[in-house]
Amino acid sequence: MHILRKLGFYLVALWAAVTLNFFIPRALPGSPVDAVLGKLALRGPVSAETRQAIEVMLGTDSQGSLPQQYVQYLGNLLRGDLGVSVTYFPTPVGQVIGQSIPWTLVLVGVSTVITFLIGMALGTIAGWKRGTWLDSLIPATTIMQSVPYFWLALLFVYILSVNLHLFPISGGYDVTLVRPALDYPFVSNAIYYAFLPALTIVLSSLGGWLLGMRNMMVSTLSEDYILTAEAKGLHPRRIMLTYAARNAVLPSVSGFAISLGFVVSGSIVVESVFSYPGIGYTMLQAVNNNDYSLMQGLFLIITVSVLAANLAVDLLYGIIDPRTRARG
Repeated sequence: MHILRKLGFYLVALWAAVTLNFFIPRALPGSPVDAVLGKLALRGPVSAETRQAIEVMLGTDSQGSLPQQYVQYLGNLLRGDLGVSVTYFPTPVGQVIGQSIPWTLVLVGVSTVITFLIGMALGTIAGWKRGTWLDSLIPATTIMQSVPYFWLALLFVYILSVNLHLFPISGGYDVTLVRPALDYPFVSNAIYYAFLPALTIVLSSLGGWLLGMRNMMVSTLSEDYILTAEAKGLHPRRIMLTYAARNAVLPSVSGFAISLGFVVSGSIVVESVFSYPGIGYTMLQAVNNNDYSLMQGLFLIITVSVLAANLAVDLLYGIIDPRTRARG
């Protein structure tokens, strides 16, 4: 019954997000029809019949009212039809997202996992050995977190790419050297191109995980069960990992699961600076071109991933901390 209530809540939240997903892009200035007609006008005159056909295809025809467009939008979603992209016309939105999402999942997903693991490990040690030289690492990492993403990314590009020529300036791989395939040449080349964006994400977000885990460790070490474990003569490493870190990590687990939900959205700023072919860069192109269908498709994927991550947190907490099951 508890799980059914949670599922019902998330279904209502999904419907509300889908509704906002429909109305918000239409509140933006400009028209996706004009963007498509601008591209077609480069090839010659565009007739009124062509304009009407494009309006019908994009679901913005003036003959249908906004509620009718909304009903049509919901029907298309149920059929899995996300529409046609204006930015990459006439490519379907689903195909555009399918080409972009693997890049973001690998770049931001792997970077988030690496950052979380390093932050938890360093935070555990810093909290256990508080007052030592390890605490001096925390101000440096928090300063890195306060630095804007785009500034740090531009700094890496200027120093490591422009001046030292150690890494490429932009792109996801060398299109003249390799072709997308699950082989060593392409994977190694893609890792080479993703190193600077990944380094930017790791350094920009490490401080939060480290500081949060360190503070939770300090708070947990003052609990009575820690003193009891020390009085029993248990090994310090066992106390640190089994008793202290296991309980201190609970708030970080929920934050980590939610951050995994935002992995799909990627890092718009980082991907834009490096022109990395992920979801964030695609979203920026969609906004610049008033691409309703692509924006709605991207927002839908992001919404579903975030809601799924929150649902996973609720269910995972019941496994990690049995006390939450008793309250539920």
